[in-house]
Amino acid sequence: MGATLTEKIIAKNAGKKKVSPGEIVTVSPDRILSHDNTAAIIKHFRKLGVEKVIAPEKLVIVLDHVVPAATETYAVNHKEIRRFVDEQEIRNFFDAGCGICHQVLPEEGFAVPGTLIVGADSHTTTYGAFGAFSTGVGRSEIAVTWATDEIWLRVPESYKIVINGELPPGVTSKDVILKIIGEIGADGALYKAVEFAGPVVDRMTIAGRMVLSNMAMEMGAKNGIIAPDETAAKWLFKHGVSNFEALCPDDDASYEKVLEFNLGDLVPQIAFPHTVDNVKPIDEAEGIKVDQVLLGTCTNGRFEDLYLAAQILKGKKVAPGVRMLLFPASRNVYSQALKNGLMEIFADAGVIIMNPGCGPCLGAHEGILAPGEVCLSTANRNFKGRMGSTDSEIYLASPAVAAASAITGKITDPIIFM
Repeated sequence: MGATLTEKIIAKNAGKKKVSPGEIVTVSPDRILSHDNTAAIIKHFRKLGVEKVIAPEKLVIVLDHVVPAATETYAVNHKEIRRFVDEQEIRNFFDAGCGICHQVLPEEGFAVPGTLIVGADSHTTTYGAFGAFSTGVGRSEIAVTWATDEIWLRVPESYKIVINGELPPGVTSKDVILKIIGEIGADGALYKAVEFAGPVVDRMTIAGRMVLSNMAMEMGAKNGIIAPDETAAKWLFKHGVSNFEALCPDDDASYEKVLEFNLGDLVPQIAFPHTVDNVKPIDEAEGIKVDQVLLGTCTNGRFEDLYLAAQILKGKKVAPGVRMLLFPASRNVYSQALKNGLMEIFADAGVIIMNPGCGPCLGAHEGILAPGEVCLSTANRNFKGRMGSTDSEIYLASPAVAAASAITGKITDPIIFM
């Protein structure tokens, strides 16, 4: 019996010919990610009594969650992280303004096919879009990995999700993953390795694939992964990565489940409050008034997302009484959007253009919701109180739906503007 892509990567890293689901293995990650929570990880690290990080070249630290610092506490945390980075001679450090970790890490050439990446963030699953095994772990686990260069993993069982059909106009990868999560449920793939495949995935851009891997976490998955192909190779080469081993699943690999979705007639999907799996077609959401629209985050803040929204907003205005916030996923995305005239379109439409970063997604700053307010967001979570008041509501949707809804002031199918 052959091996899945996840099993091959874990076996390779663990120095074994083969691993089996349920097996406990010790691995040495190729990259170890953290962000603003690095300050808390440092405290755990100090308690271990270890003075030096054993493999500083593997660490990637990005300040992105609350940048610029919103309070003195955040400012002190950032200061402590900068001090630690200097002390430990950590070269892969990206300070405030560089962008969101899940965009910066691939842009900098660290998301490489066949590698194993762990991060102190649940959406570390994003790098599966490049054929890497990437997963989130706890802060104390990251601290121990800093100290030992090792971490243990339970080899997950694998699900294969095959996506068939040709997506209709106005339907994006965000709608695809919301539909799948709505069908499977928030715990429908708990600690499973989810492998995405099929014609729809094959035709997706890297930006689209990153949405699938990013939100695999929202169905409980340990990781979400896509076998690398020519599309991935071209993207990687453009970002300075040419030397890698593109592992692929065996034809006779064994999956615990194979789930097929035929999405040729898919319509835009909306995740209603307060769970990501509370998904309904857009006709059940149309007309719901919105106070704020958030375009960006690690899910949908890439150039492709901004371009789609800009084409809908061009020559139009954000509705009176609606705040539309734009957070590019990185400085590179911001620069590309600026050079291509997108920022002028957004500014003319009345969009509030913000700095690269996570912004209000985690409810810390730059767009907190008041009681009774409704936000239409392109982020990956809509939990109660996620963006501020526990009496506010968050609906999740694609960048196209976000732009259309900002114009009308209510949740709107973007097809009317396309």
